[in-house]
Amino acid sequence: MATGLTLAFDLAALRGLSDPAAALADGRGWSEQVGIVSDQPPYVLTKFTREHGLRNDFPPEPAPAAETLDHMHTHHDTERYVYVVPDDATVTAGGWEPLPLPEAAERAGWELGEPADGESGTDQSPGEEEPDWP
Repeated sequence: MATGLTLAFDLAALRGLSDPAAALADGRGWSEQVGIVSDQPPYVLTKFTREHGLRNDFPPEPAPAAETLDHMHTHHDTERYVYVVPDDATVTAGGWEPLPLPEAAERAGWELGEPADGESGTDQSPGEEEPDWP
């Protein structure tokens, strides 16, 4: 049952979980919307969601994550907006409560894991070798 919460995961944080699909499914149990944002090009996010069978309530956009979060904040009317971020992230999206991944994982009972090969979570310029190309 949803409780008036919009939950967003930074792609880099989601990659830090041993089972991203389970975390999103769990989040859907107590959130009205669950989305994934990234500063990486949209094809990187699309490929990750496709490979892991994830439903993303936020459409992948070419805009930076902060802009996507601002846009989602204006389009989803909930009481709270929680943004799960990598441990070292700085958040600039207004209206969102940043929640570092280790804390979120502890509270929700999610297991942290190592990113799989090709999923380092590091940003990559489009001109570089593109292992995340669909």
